[in-house]
Amino acid sequence: MFSKEIYVQRRAVLKEKMGSGVLLFLGNDETGLNYAANNFRYRQDSTFLYYFGLSFSGLSAIIDIDADKEIIFGDELTIDDIIWMGQQPTLKEKSERVGVSNNLPSSQITDYLHQCVRERKTIHYLPPYRAEHKLKLMEWLGVPPMYQEACNNFIRAVVSQRNFKAPEEIVEIERACNVTADMHIAAMKYLRPDMYEYEVVAAMEVIAASMNCETSFATIATINGQTLHNHYHGNKVKSGDLFLIDAGAETEMGYAGDMSSTIPADKKFTARQREMYEIQNAMHFKAVEALRPGINYMDVYDMASIKLVEGMKALGLMKGNAEDAVREGAHALFFPHGLGHMMGMDVHDMENLGEIWVGYDGQPKSTQFGRRSQRLALPLQPNFVLTVEPGIYFIPELIDQWKAEKKHADFINYDKVVTYKDFGGIRNEEDYLITEDGARILGKKIPLTPDEVEALR
Repeated sequence: MFSKEIYVQRRAVLKEKMGSGVLLFLGNDETGLNYAANNFRYRQDSTFLYYFGLSFSGLSAIIDIDADKEIIFGDELTIDDIIWMGQQPTLKEKSERVGVSNNLPSSQITDYLHQCVRERKTIHYLPPYRAEHKLKLMEWLGVPPMYQEACNNFIRAVVSQRNFKAPEEIVEIERACNVTADMHIAAMKYLRPDMYEYEVVAAMEVIAASMNCETSFATIATINGQTLHNHYHGNKVKSGDLFLIDAGAETEMGYAGDMSSTIPADKKFTARQREMYEIQNAMHFKAVEALRPGINYMDVYDMASIKLVEGMKALGLMKGNAEDAVREGAHALFFPHGLGHMMGMDVHDMENLGEIWVGYDGQPKSTQFGRRSQRLALPLQPNFVLTVEPGIYFIPELIDQWKAEKKHADFINYDKVVTYKDFGGIRNEEDYLITEDGARILGKKIPLTPDEVEALR
């Protein structure tokens, strides 16, 4: 938890941005895994954490701007709670740590909100992303889930604060990135043919746990790197495989790291693997070189994509003008996702508030395959934290579909591409802070070039 003054200041800025109305914050409850007493790992709502700092279940909060009140709603522990969970600070003590002096039992939030409605106060809430949130909004405000429309002004106000990372947040994110790097380095040293994927996952998660961190998302560790979000870990690693990892650590305060690496199962890359790996590296280095305030991240995506096409042309897999190929979307056969995303208290920062607001400032997204998956298309600004993660993938089903449709045949040499259908995928990812005059990497640097990776093998 940060100092009390930080949370007080954050709420003050938010109140100034909103001007009037009642701001409703729904904290997260415990969620049963397979029965009520056996829960998933608890994770507080990130916006609640940002403004109120309390990572405890059963809490909600209101900022009543018109009445100049800040209230945290919750219940004190019963003796049964204490027997099973041990003694904890009281709700009043917890609230005082973040500068809130008003507490009410959780049962009273309905009456408070109903009174606000009677007084014709506008009640603002953020997009509900859990079933419990939708049910609470229906109970508290009488709004069925299908009609629960979040306030865009509230979303914009939150995004305009959380997009810019304060110094204390950058310290916490860098801690997450350091642990994340250690996870990847451990995997690079550990991987061998005839291991199972889950053994590598276990080695990484030991590193996270040893540093009092959780994972910031479900770990991807797979020989099937052509499947972008592959969370299955039951395959045996064979000689000749490429092993793709996308994993991150989350600190106790909820800040995330997010890195990817691709490792040969053997001590060295094959010639074909190294050729493709160097194209991915060229994409990555081009993107990193371009990072600076003022540049639109969609333009950086285009730069990386042009590098991809140029590399593929050199290997005979693509043809024609590189800029034209990217404009038409032909590159997306090999690069069907975006270049990166904002990162902070969420690994995809504020994704629950809507990508259109976080990454596009309310402007419409492209509908083009590949480009439509770009999560960030804003001019970069100092104190943005984002990922850089270009990839190259050979997805057999996608290749077959495009080949049958003769899609982008002016740019793609399908006869050569089909010989790579067993290749898999490559992704390398780093986390960057935009500075006043450029960018700097966050956390320890993990091996990136083929020589660096092989040196660790």
